[in-house]
Order: sequence, then structure tokens, then C-alpha cells
Amino acid sequence: MTTPTIGWASPQPRRLSNPKASAEARALYAYLWSLYGRKTLTGQQEGVARPGVELDYIEKVTRRQPAILGLDYIEPRLNAGVNERAIAWHRSGGIVTLCWHWGAPDIGPGYDNSKKDFDLVAALRPGTPQNLALHRDLARVADLLSVLRDHRVPVLWRPLHEFSGDWFWWGKHGPEAFKALWALMYDTFARQRGLDNLIWVAGWAGQNVDPAWYPGCDRVDVAGADIYADGHGVLAPMFQAVKAIVGEATPICLHENGPIPDPALLGPEADWLWFMTWHTRWLMDPGQNDPERLKAYYASERFLTKDELKHSI
Repeated sequence: MTTPTIGWASPQPRRLSNPKASAEARALYAYLWSLYGRKTLTGQQEGVARPGVELDYIEKVTRRQPAILGLDYIEPRLNAGVNERAIAWHRSGGIVTLCWHWGAPDIGPGYDNSKKDFDLVAALRPGTPQNLALHRDLARVADLLSVLRDHRVPVLWRPLHEFSGDWFWWGKHGPEAFKALWALMYDTFARQRGLDNLIWVAGWAGQNVDPAWYPGCDRVDVAGADIYADGHGVLAPMFQAVKAIVGEATPICLHENGPIPDPALLGPEADWLWFMTWHTRWLMDPGQNDPERLKAYYASERFLTKDELKHSI
């Protein structure tokens, strides 16, 4: 299968954490490094219930498309469609990022179940019912990601997001249990399942950017944080808090947002590699992102849109 050429070929300061990373993942990562500190990729999360609504809205308002499309393995019956969207977006020249609102393994899938408690400590012990449920879910998602690997789609993989918050089950049992879970997923996906198309993105909850939660640069390729702040500020304190942990080892992204940061204010104090606006009202409510501002921001020199990817180096 032929992979489109979109300009992802530039020297990189650091290799991916997975030494067996695919050529497509390595090329994308080199491209990200080439942008870091001078450009910011536009990104948009898509609601799985009505795929295309956000992209259509952005196209109508700005006449452009985001560089990054955010997708979510949140509902098993829709996951085949999520993969189809990811493959199509990649083939059209865009960048794919995926998260997983992982429902508590012993309860079931879905956003509400991702906020219910799950005995993570027991799940990390081999042979327990929780451990078996955990590995069952990991295998199912690894199967989905294998489809993208086999279609040569590099993925900004953003699992266990907002991990330093206490609302999702993976953040309810403290940093040591979380880091053990991250390591288990990383080793299962990268080393056992050969998912060499993944670029691993670790995202703090902005209220608690604490180094105790950092999985380490041997299992992280991009660091991020989010907070759904009012206004269009650049969230410089949060950027600097992440940078104090990772330094120059990884680029830093705003992995979810409501209001889009003002591109004119971005710079050394807040050099977000990308932003990713959340779906539905976070994009389309004028109180979050009014249309005129959205149009102006998407046309800014700092921000890169999908049509600009192949011309950006």
C-alpha cells in the first residue's frame, strides 16, 4: 500500500522511545520536532456519534481543515468506523491522534464507566479477575491499532489521558499504580504486539502537573497537559510546568482545549506543538470559539492547517 508523501523528512533531536518504530512513525516524529518552537499544528477532536460534524463546521467557517484529527475508542460498536476515519484522514494527508475513554474493565465500556472505580492495584497482579479483564481490553484495542499499523498509519497515541486527575479510574490509585499501568500497556503494545506505528503522548491534567506521574522518556515521546480554561490565553504556566519535568527531551502539546490559544501570544513561554479543541460545544459554542476568531486563528502564520502540512518544511 502506498503512503502519501507529505513532507515528513527532517533530522530529529531525539529518536522515538520504541527502537523498532515504523518508518512512518519515525518520519512523523522528525516532522514534529522540525516544527517545535516555531509552528503549532491545528487539531480537532471529533465526536464519535456524528463523525464529520466538526470538520464540516471548520470547513464552513475557515475554508480550511485542521492538521490533526482526534478520534476515540470510546464505543466498541463504533470502533471499526473510527479506524476507517483514521485511515481516510491519513491517506488524505492529515495526522491522526487517538485516545481511549477506557471504561472500567470489570464494568464495561463508555465514558461514564471510565469514571467509575476499578481496582487497579489488583489488576496489576497476574491471575486476578481484574487482571484478566484488563488484559482482555488491552488485547481488543491492540487488535484495533494493528489494523492501523497494517495500513501504515502513524498514530499520536494518547492513552490514559488526564492521568493526574482523579476522575478517570486510571488516576484514582496514585502515581505508582498509574505508571505501572502505563508500562504494562507500553510493553504489551510496543514489544509484544509490535505496534510500531505509535507515538506515545502522555497528558497531565492541568490542575496537577506533578513529576511523580511521569512515565519516563523511555516510554513517552510527546508530553502534554490540558485545562479547559476560559478565554484565549496561551496557558503559559501549564506549559512551563510540563517543561520543568521533561525539559528538552520531548516536545510539548496542548492535548485538549476549549478556547483555542491566541496564536499571536505563543512563543518561548508557551510553545505548544499542537492544540486539539474538544468536540461539539467546545468548538461550536460562540462563547468558546466564536466564528470570526476561529477563522482568523486558522489563517494565522503560527498555526498550520492540513493543506499546509506538505509545504511547511
